[in-house]
Amino acid sequence: MIVTIIGTGLIGGSLAITLREKGVADKIIGVDQHAEHLQRAKELNIIDDGMPLNEALQCSDLVILAIPVDAVLQVLPELMDKVRPNQVIMDVGSTKQKILQLVAGHPNRGRFVAAHPMAGTEYSGPDAAIRNLFTHKTMVLCDVKNSDDDALEMVEDMVDKLQMRTVYMNGEEHDLHTAYVSHISHITSFALALTVLKKEKESGRIFELASGGFESTVRLAKSSPDMWVPIFKHNRGNVLDVLDEHIHQLQQMKSLLENEDYDTFYKLIQKSNKIRKILK
Repeated sequence: MIVTIIGTGLIGGSLAITLREKGVADKIIGVDQHAEHLQRAKELNIIDDGMPLNEALQCSDLVILAIPVDAVLQVLPELMDKVRPNQVIMDVGSTKQKILQLVAGHPNRGRFVAAHPMAGTEYSGPDAAIRNLFTHKTMVLCDVKNSDDDALEMVEDMVDKLQMRTVYMNGEEHDLHTAYVSHISHITSFALALTVLKKEKESGRIFELASGGFESTVRLAKSSPDMWVPIFKHNRGNVLDVLDEHIHQLQQMKSLLENEDYDTFYKLIQKSNKIRKILK
């Protein structure tokens, strides 16, 4: 099988590495607007060749869009117009509703499979690509009832060989739940980094004291704005909803500290500890 991956960064590059290792792809073609990314991906043996999109589409069995959501919305219509009956197009974007709305009703809709691997790191670019990024992680497949049986089967088989769990949702469910388990984590990390950077101007000793707890909490703030601004833009409503609740919880804790109500604060922390039963 010949696989074209549009976007040779963390997700696209890691997919390429694993698809090759698992024997899913006989040849991997890279497409990227950054020529230096294609060159680096070839140097790292992530891809076999780099091509313009139209040329790659002509010889591919599976085309994977591993680019920011804004870019997916620009590129996908052209792919849907040109896809052949034996080809499959798949995206791995972090939001789904806008993408699914874009392809709804298209005569070639059945050749498209909407997916989101719940995996990643805070790094970007071809050098960020790593082996086993997806092992035992979750792949969300959305609105599969609108994909052709053979197209869905190809993607499901690939997900199985990646050793991932498969979860099925509609686009609305996906965007809601990812706002709560992924997007809020990133926006909170960005805010924490800005808070500490502001204080750093006042006290140069903060980073000298920063330890594992701080590093793990603020790690996501290293993530690329090229990826995350489009995510916040396209999932704005859900992100605002979860932000409102998050701000409410912070304000509650602030009020308890102001009033020196440590008993209630203790109970709140106890309540938060219930997350241990979910995340082990």
